[in-house]
Amino acid sequence: MAVPKVCGTETEYGVALRGTPDPNPVLASSVLINSYVEQRKVGWDFEDESPGRDARGYGREGSQPPEIETHLVNTVLTNGARYYVDHAHPEYSTPECADALELVLADKAGERVLARSMQAAGRLLEAGQSIVVYKNNSDGKGNSYGCHENYLVDRAVPFSSLVRYLLPWFVTRQVFTGAGKVGSENGAAPVDFQLSQRADFFEEEVGLETTLKRPIVNTRDEPHADPQLYRRLHVIAGDANLCEVATFLKVGTTAVVLAMIEDDFLDGGAASRREWSLAGPVPAMRVVSHDPTCRATVELADGSRVTAVELQWEFLRLARKYADETGLDACGGEAIGNDVLDRWESVLGALEHDAQVLDGQLDWVTKRTLLQAYVDRDGLAWDDPKLALLDLQYHDVRPDRSLYERLVHAGTVERLVEEADVLDAVSEPPGSTRAYFRGTCLARWPEAVVAANWDSLILDVGGDPLKRIPMMEPLRGTRAHVEPLFASVDTPAALVARLAS
Repeated sequence: MAVPKVCGTETEYGVALRGTPDPNPVLASSVLINSYVEQRKVGWDFEDESPGRDARGYGREGSQPPEIETHLVNTVLTNGARYYVDHAHPEYSTPECADALELVLADKAGERVLARSMQAAGRLLEAGQSIVVYKNNSDGKGNSYGCHENYLVDRAVPFSSLVRYLLPWFVTRQVFTGAGKVGSENGAAPVDFQLSQRADFFEEEVGLETTLKRPIVNTRDEPHADPQLYRRLHVIAGDANLCEVATFLKVGTTAVVLAMIEDDFLDGGAASRREWSLAGPVPAMRVVSHDPTCRATVELADGSRVTAVELQWEFLRLARKYADETGLDACGGEAIGNDVLDRWESVLGALEHDAQVLDGQLDWVTKRTLLQAYVDRDGLAWDDPKLALLDLQYHDVRPDRSLYERLVHAGTVERLVEEADVLDAVSEPPGSTRAYFRGTCLARWPEAVVAANWDSLILDVGGDPLKRIPMMEPLRGTRAHVEPLFASVDTPAALVARLAS
């Protein structure tokens, strides 16, 4: 049976330091994070970091993090998240989540963290200066930054099996994961509006890179869990979504597809399926993104042609069969899993007949509707610079400036989570994963937590040596698992003693 699809996102936010002749993005990112956690910064433990290890079975020189990264601001929050400077961006990595809806909550909490960071930074900057943050994927000047996803996957599954099905999956899921974008970049053919902000920047089918020659399927092999049992699928082929339905679908449907691959359902259990291999996945990525009608076709390896929506229907058909025959326990449980399938079906039906009904559910439809209103009202051409600015303003994280948030307040965007729960998630960890143990330790004993990472915690218990607590199982350390433990101890030393016993 497929392992539970523990999931998370890592969002690199666009950042701009205004009011200075030297708008250094690294400095701006550092100021943001330092101002938010100025009371207590918990260091990140890089011991288990190995970004150069490749899932295809080899590594490259310099497989440890570049030394410069270990000196940038890097901290852990009481909600179990990681908040740090990644190259020239503030990055928020959600705590581990047990299902797609929990991930929506954690991801949305990240937006609130960035908004609060901007407010806090304003108190530290010189007069006339400000830092502005955008949850998007392109600066419009040829630079792209990512919103990565992570999924727990069974180590026993051959990576080649993942590649075989994930290439057509990532190419075609853009029809509901795209954040929408005015124009094109990176040498792509001119276009008025496209589905995805990232599609123009993918140049390889499979590979280890994330910033140059970006691959559709990334091969980084850092499990952040027991390496004998698990791998972490590191997904870079996705947009940073604001619409909660889009995030829910992006993560929920991918979890279902991964479960089907693990259970050998797409090969052995569904022998009647058609061949899905794409003749050219990289150009197909752009073809799908550049067609908001969702009617453009891509060529399959057998020479036939299909639309992205048609291929998505094939995935959904098998997902329904999988749910009936195997169940969706690995995908967050039956309730969440079936909600994912129902949403998926509804969205595909709308994309075939009238995508406009998805305004407020999918980012690209919501943004296009908003921009079309300006085009119609002001007689703008799609290459008018004003539209590019409005595109950017859609992603502004400041609640009073964000065009997306304006739509939320107008009641035209569908929400899946309550705002009160989002605000709680800014400081409280999910109770369903090891993030609960990490976050609770940080909240109770911030001075004792020397450093942390995804699969361990280092505590100072008042004497040498420091104590490292391994957390190799993502689904241990949950509220149900450790809440009685926390209730029975008053100090980090007592906690370590109880764990040792």
